[in-house]
Amino acid sequence: MSKLKVPVTSDDHIQGDKRAPITLIEYGDYECPHCGHAYPIVKRVQKHFGDRLMFIFRNFPLREIHPNAENAAEAAEFAAAHERFWEMHDKIFENQSDLSLPMLLELAKTLRLSVPDLRNALTARQYASRVRDDFLGGVRSGVNGTPTFFINGDRHDGPFEFEDLVAALEARAE
Repeated sequence: MSKLKVPVTSDDHIQGDKRAPITLIEYGDYECPHCGHAYPIVKRVQKHFGDRLMFIFRNFPLREIHPNAENAAEAAEFAAAHERFWEMHDKIFENQSDLSLPMLLELAKTLRLSVPDLRNALTARQYASRVRDDFLGGVRSGVNGTPTFFINGDRHDGPFEFEDLVAALEARAE
């Protein structure tokens, strides 16, 4: 079983209680259909565990097979710089069927983020290093596809349907 090589820090995108007994980390790709399938499952898992779970999302765009994934990740990081990461994260997954530049700009507009600033950030690849750091940390931790989950530092190699993920999280909480 692979271990998480990059510890959780304040630079991570965290939802939930930072002192929660269970930590779930997802290395995800916004354009990956499996990540799209996992998105509502993770939401249900978060609701199920409440303050017993800390959830972290890290970027792992597979740009060779998902050409829009990197721009989507950079758009999410742009939103993070404006304290709107989770809103953009959710909007991207909820519009996963169209992650074109016009759609990313439209999502920024709906979140009242500057569309010209996002366009400039994407053109300049302003957040590419952040996305690359997440990706490389995933590679070091044994991530080779998406989504990849880690539970309390151990890679979860089982299914990620709701019941399976809840059972795995409960087992690690004991």
